[in-house]
Amino acid sequence: MGALLPLIIQLISGAVGGNIVGGILKNLTLGPTGNTIAGGVGGLVGGYLTQYLGAGGAQLVANAASSSGFDLGSIIGNVAGGGVGGLILTAIVGAIKNALAKS
Repeated sequence: MGALLPLIIQLISGAVGGNIVGGILKNLTLGPTGNTIAGGVGGLVGGYLTQYLGAGGAQLVANAASSSGFDLGSIIGNVAGGGVGGLILTAIVGAIKNALAKS
């Protein structure tokens, strides 16, 4: 379960991020299902990159929370990386969809 929990957090955060960008930028929306799928995939990629490249500020929180046995910094890093990844991938896919629709 320990290896699966970060993936679930990244997937959910990415889906939320995808739906946020779809709601804010109406010209980039893929519809609710498309935003959720693109956001979820982006969340997984963004979460992986956050872990691979280092979480930056979240590492400071991880160091502070490590004494309690609950790795809050890791959870924050997964939520942030997943959410941002979902935002970015949904926006990119929406922009590509719009560009193809114009041609």
